[in-house]
Amino acid sequence: MSDRKKIAAVITTYYPLSHADVIATKYMKGFPTDDGLQEPRVNLVSIYLDQIDPRDIGRELAESHSVPIYQSIRQALTLGGRELAVDGVLLIGEHGDYPYNELEQHMYPRRYLFEQICGVFASSGRSVPVFCDKHLSYNWPDAKWMYDRAKELNVPFMAGSSLPTCWRNPFLEYDLDTPLAAAIGIGHGGIESYGFHALETLQCMIERRTGGESGVVAVQCLEGEAVWQAAAEGRWSPELAAAACAPIPDKPAGNPQDHCDNPAVFLIEHSDGFQSAMLMLNGYVSSFAYAGQTNGEVQGAQFRLQGGGPHGHFSYLSLNIEEMFLTGVPRYPVERTLLTTGVLDAAMRSRYEGHVRLETPHLADLSYRSYTELPIRPMGPEPSGSTLDPWPPDAADS
Repeated sequence: MSDRKKIAAVITTYYPLSHADVIATKYMKGFPTDDGLQEPRVNLVSIYLDQIDPRDIGRELAESHSVPIYQSIRQALTLGGRELAVDGVLLIGEHGDYPYNELEQHMYPRRYLFEQICGVFASSGRSVPVFCDKHLSYNWPDAKWMYDRAKELNVPFMAGSSLPTCWRNPFLEYDLDTPLAAAIGIGHGGIESYGFHALETLQCMIERRTGGESGVVAVQCLEGEAVWQAAAEGRWSPELAAAACAPIPDKPAGNPQDHCDNPAVFLIEHSDGFQSAMLMLNGYVSSFAYAGQTNGEVQGAQFRLQGGGPHGHFSYLSLNIEEMFLTGVPRYPVERTLLTTGVLDAAMRSRYEGHVRLETPHLADLSYRSYTELPIRPMGPEPSGSTLDPWPPDAADS
């Protein structure tokens, strides 16, 4: 056990079904998967909590699993000493009592937390892998700073959503350099918080198109009737949207426009001329989906999550993070999340400025290639069987 990698968790807050719970808890209790409960191959050895929620379970869970909670990020990474003493860091900066700005962006302090993590790396003269949950920051300048700082310190860096590694129904995966003609992502929920998940659903597919991702030159957010007008003008494809939604069960009868009081769409123009769209259909679906057209054929898939505990889709995300901790090699490019962070920020600014088209020269050269080796993900179409049942109860579950 003493030879196992030591992992620190830097967390904003920790309550039932928070992102801390659906990620960090698995590093203590195991990863529920379709193949049964997989024991962690690393040890969670320290936690920093920025806020204590009235529903907090982090302190009791940590105590029951003999994981100390430290009063500072520096202490959590040095285990109370003077030098870096862990082999990897989970940065879970989602949830907590943080303000929104005028763009309705939730101002989670991910850059601030990452800056302190990197401070320990810099003063110790070495770096270890870091995973940043969800988008890098609510704004582009902070996100780019995080990306550049990780590069400067040679930090193996991963980030993003659980959607790219969840169940796909039917299973759909492109070969590298697939000749995509058009694509759409479908989402629901909050336009920023869940819009990010829908963007990652879209991006993890289209980054495998011919030539890879080229960058983004412009973004526009539309809402309400303007969404349907944009479809009529050919700016996004109702055919692709229908194909993406087709595998989603329990949809109401009729067309999306019969059920969506305030739809939204992000129209995305890529540097290579490719155009994609992300459509939010609250009232019609409560799931994520994708469709693309290649070689004249349209294919769609639902990206299916486990609705209840223990949120097994986060097991597959966590297993990919664990693999990075063990090997020092990210399982997929952090540039995906850097780009989706920038697109989301531009979309929120477009919305705030009256739904205008915003040129994005800062994203225009953000090109990258997807990895040849695919990340760990379930091959079945949906959560199945008792293998995904919650862990046996312990004191913190009472």
